[in-house]
Amino acid sequence: MSDRETHNLRQGFTTGTAAAAAVKAALLYRFTGQVPGSVSIHLLNGQILEVLVDSVCAHNRLVRAVVVKDAGDDPDITHRARIGAVVGLTDEPGVVRITGGKGVGVVTKPGLEIAPGEPAINPGPRKMIRESALQVLNQYHGNAGVSAEIFVENGEVLAEKTLNRRLGIIGGLSILGTTGLVKPLSHEAYTATIRSAVAVARACGCGHVVLTTGRRSERFSQDYFTDLYNMHPEAFIQIGDFFGMSMACLAEYQIPNATLAVFFGKALKMAQGFVHTHAAKSDLTMDWLSDVVKTETGNRDLTRKVLTANTARHAFGMVWPGYPDVLENVGAAMIRSAEKFCPAPCRFRAVIYDFQGRVAFDSHRRICPRGSAAT
Repeated sequence: MSDRETHNLRQGFTTGTAAAAAVKAALLYRFTGQVPGSVSIHLLNGQILEVLVDSVCAHNRLVRAVVVKDAGDDPDITHRARIGAVVGLTDEPGVVRITGGKGVGVVTKPGLEIAPGEPAINPGPRKMIRESALQVLNQYHGNAGVSAEIFVENGEVLAEKTLNRRLGIIGGLSILGTTGLVKPLSHEAYTATIRSAVAVARACGCGHVVLTTGRRSERFSQDYFTDLYNMHPEAFIQIGDFFGMSMACLAEYQIPNATLAVFFGKALKMAQGFVHTHAAKSDLTMDWLSDVVKTETGNRDLTRKVLTANTARHAFGMVWPGYPDVLENVGAAMIRSAEKFCPAPCRFRAVIYDFQGRVAFDSHRRICPRGSAAT
């Protein structure tokens, strides 16, 4: 997608912005008796955003307000989620107490921005909630404090479609946001999840993590590495296409050992040093692979066939199992690329699966042509 197309896409707002808007709407109703159609929220990047309010009503001497989250033109699992707050006044002037209600997850593992036992409401959203509440208090009742219970309707069900459980967030969704806005195609939520997963792995004492690009490669890796090393679940991290960014995370959290366990197509793109493996063009990939085949085999006919292969899968069938040195070259290049993107000492291992999930290459073990490791 071009820069112009991306620029024209509509931005949305985060779950944190929705929660702050719900709190502000509830307080305005408490002091004025009127339901606001929208509220102005001061975002973490300095902007002011007008957010529509879905509903506000009295609720057991408190006020309940709901905002429908709008993710813009980059919808995720929380798009159209109903995020709300049950708000009351306290006798603690200027104090805003924030708790998690139904549908908001609870942190159970170390390594995240929020300590275990706390509701999964990140520091950025907490700041927006406090500032929004204080704006209303300063206008109407400066001698009061606020209690705000954040909830997400159907949040427990929505959370099952996320990686929250892997991160140790149980019982609902996270209330997130670093700026308050969702930028289309920014993949901010995914990269934040990767960073959190690496942080959790480190906090749980994992000295070796296994990075995969999707659910299938992760499933095969869990079978392979758990049998070999009895690794903890936190050690397995899906990085999607975010190769370069993930290597930087390893350095940030000082992970000493990491394995890249992927299928051949992603392996080729990593080997070529693409920061984002989805961006690689297939013709460039085949150009690079054909050069490797020519160097390793000297077989001109095979080199020509690889150059005109339709897909990485097609090319893989040409070089495996007949030419294991080609995979060895690809694996070595993967490790060099990983080291280039990781500005800290980390010992890398490369594993390449065939398309049935058998290990075709492992930089730490010699693999027989049948796909099983040699002893």
